[in-house]
Formats: sequence, structure tokens, C-alpha cells
Amino acid sequence: MESKGVDFYVDAAKSSAQWHQKYIANMKKCRFDTIAVHGIYSMQEALDFNQGSIIEPIYMSSSQAYRDSDEMEAALGYKIPTWCYSRIANPSMYYFEGVMALLEGYGADIETSCCATSSGMSAIQSAVDPFLCVDEKHPNQKMNFVATCQLYGGTFQQFGVRKDQEKNIEWRKVVNSNNIDEWASKIDENTRFIYGEMPSNPSQAFFDLKKVVELAHSHGIPVIIDSTVATPALLRPLALGADIVVQSTTKTITSSGLGISGAVISRKNIVSRYGSDEMKADFAGYIKLLPNRDNGPNISPMNAMMTLNDMRTLRSKVDMFSRSTMKVAKFLAQHKHVAQVDYLGLESHPLHQLASEYLWLADSEHDDLYGKPVNRYGHLMSFHIKGDAQATRNVFDGFQRIWRATDLGRIKSVATIPAISTHSQQGEAGRKLAGIPSNLIRLCVGGEHPDDVIADLDQALSVLDGKKIFVTSPEYSAGGASSASLRNK
Repeated sequence: MESKGVDFYVDAAKSSAQWHQKYIANMKKCRFDTIAVHGIYSMQEALDFNQGSIIEPIYMSSSQAYRDSDEMEAALGYKIPTWCYSRIANPSMYYFEGVMALLEGYGADIETSCCATSSGMSAIQSAVDPFLCVDEKHPNQKMNFVATCQLYGGTFQQFGVRKDQEKNIEWRKVVNSNNIDEWASKIDENTRFIYGEMPSNPSQAFFDLKKVVELAHSHGIPVIIDSTVATPALLRPLALGADIVVQSTTKTITSSGLGISGAVISRKNIVSRYGSDEMKADFAGYIKLLPNRDNGPNISPMNAMMTLNDMRTLRSKVDMFSRSTMKVAKFLAQHKHVAQVDYLGLESHPLHQLASEYLWLADSEHDDLYGKPVNRYGHLMSFHIKGDAQATRNVFDGFQRIWRATDLGRIKSVATIPAISTHSQQGEAGRKLAGIPSNLIRLCVGGEHPDDVIADLDQALSVLDGKKIFVTSPEYSAGGASSASLRNK
């Protein structure tokens, strides 16, 4: 067989890339919902390569074959796009990454890229670890990073144990994230990045992102934002100046609960006084092809497609969840057995006004239903029981419709007690810093009618009046036996 030469494949790839960039440029002109539905999967690609399939196929293959040695050389040298091995890249992964990059950059004149990961936790590790390497110019200096202490429990553990305790990388904790002076007091010449979660899980902490970005960039360090609770339907930090966004796309974006996934989305040319020019030019692309190639945390094809399919209706679901949560929050705020409700949508919340400057339903001004900009505050809230830890457990155990689980962002309403679940490992001192007492219940309102969620809350809270309520049967199997097998015992 006559050799085509490496240049033949490089030239063909350039031509294909030019066409694809034009297609993406046209997609960027579309509305949020259209991008979520279509992503970067074109009709031409469907007809030419996927037998006309209108839905992106799942490429359940571990690797790609090549036409000849020249194409393999070009591919493995990263001279042409390739999915040589699905640990690094795969078409299904590519479709998911493409739509995430477009949605996080929606409405802003910026270039974005995405690296999809196997979970939200792997997304966080993928986003922060490239900055936490020894500086060859100053090898003996102890590096640090500045992050809020109002974080998801898993993030708290990753920062407090895996980074601070095990690797001696100092986590400088910001307690009041809306105090810009506190942020400023933590930064020095060895600070590698700033990290925040907004809104935070579960305490609903929030801060002025524009001010934090301005501060960080004045020191030449990047801003990384966990925007899992808001999703790009309500908040797009990259459009507001942040450098990197992490998403546990397992949560709200995959509301069905059928997939586990995460994503790191970055703007091109991030601000950072540390790292190579290649890393700063395209951070998400860099971690995908280099660190994550070697460490192996990237997403599987099946999970990529599960997430992608749920994402198509993201905006409408987040709108519905938010409206229902607002109704539930107002009910709980006036309940005699509830001491406090943490929900940014309530005017009584001290950060309500600030959150209202940032949290907007995408395209509501172009929506026939609204026709104007509309604030939405998401599906996550928490409330404090008037009583001790045991009273809180009694209410929690009384739920009949709301699921007791550590999950969130589901189409079904889900609740947990963070002090004994998601945030239990960080200890009493860590929970106190994060504002997570033992009488706090986190609630994520799903797609049910809010009146039914309220009815379930009301009957569960009635246990504090001394009323006996139905509780789940204690008969179970630790191995996860089905109800049918239990009945047959």
C-alpha cells in the first residue's frame, strides 16, 4: 500500500477542523435551549459517519483503529484529533464536552473548552492539581491556595486531608466569603489559586464573584468556581471573569440520577503566574491530553451520554425546580417547628440581594413565558429544626415522599442530614466553620408538584407535636435485597 504521509492526515484534519469551527461558531449564535439540545453534533456528521442517527451514538469501544502507520503517527503525536484510547478521548465524551463548553460560555464573547471526568470529585482534583506542583525556581517555598470553608463535604476532605495534611499544601480558609478583605488577607506570593463554591452546599454561602476575580487577577492567580448547584442555566462564572469552572454534572445536570460525571470548563488564556504557556492557553485541553491522560480520571462513554441526554432540558428543569423550591422555602420559613431556612431566594436571607445580582434564568428575557430577566435561585435549600439532633432525626425519618439520600439535584426530591452524612468526616470543628449544625436538614426539591412536597414536610414535622406517623419498615437486607425477596422470606 502506498504511504500517504503524515502531512496528508494533518492537512485533512485542518480542513475538517475549519469546517467544524464554523459550525460551532454558528451554534454559538443560537439560544441556550438550542445549544443544549443539539450541542456540537451536526446533521452532516450524522449522515456521513453515524448512519443518520439524530441522537449522538454511544461509542462503547476502548480504542480507535487507524488506516495506516502515518495516521497513527499523526494521531499519537497529537497532530490530528484522535480517540486513540477512551481513557483519553472518545466521540461520546467529545459530544458532551462540546456542549458543556458552549453552555458555560453562553452569552459571552469568550472561547471555552472542557475536559469531562468520571465524577465531580475527579473534576475538582483535575482542576486544582496542575497548580500544586513544585516551582523549579523556588523549590523550597511552601505553596498554598485560598478557598472558602463552605464547601461540599467531599471537597472539604480533598482540600483538608489529601492536600493540607498528606501533601503539606496549605489550605487557607475563608470563613466569610462575602468579605473581600478576608480573601485579600490570605493571598501571598506562594498562593496558587482561589477557589469558591457558589451557592455553597448546603449552607447557601455566596460572594461577590466580580470583586474576587478582580482581586485574584491583580495578584496573577486564577479563580476556580464550583458552580454545581447553579449550573450554567443560572450562573456562568467564566462570563464574569473566572478562569475555570468545575461541575459535578452527576447532580442537577444529570437529574435522572442515571450517570456519574464531572467536568472542568475553562476560558482560553487563563490568568496564572504559575504553569506553562501551553497550560494557560487552553487549560481544559491541556489537562485532558496530558495530566488526565497519565492519571486516568476521565469519563466513560456511557456516562457521558447519560449526562448529555439529561442536559437537553436543563434550563426548563432548573426553572421548574427553582419555582418549586421557592414555594417550599416560604412554607418552611413560617412553620412553627423550623428555626431557620437557608435559601437565597428568600428576601430574609442576608445574601439575597447579592445573589439576585448574579442568579438569572438564562434567556428568560427571550422566553414567551416571561419576556424579561427573571431571577431563579436553584433547587437546593436547607432548614434548621427547632430542637436537637434527635428531633432532627425524628423529622427526617418521617419523610414518606422525600427520599433520604446523600444525592442532590434529582428529578425526585431528596434530603439528608449533612452532619451525619456528607459532612460527617470533617469533624465538629470543620462543620462549625462551614455553618453546618446537627439540626440542619438539606433538601433538594425535585420535579414533583410542590404542594405534595410541602404535605410530606408538614406531616414529618408533625412528629414534633407528638403525633405518630408512618415510618419505613426496618426490615431490610444489607446486601440490597429487593422488596419482593423480603416478602418471600
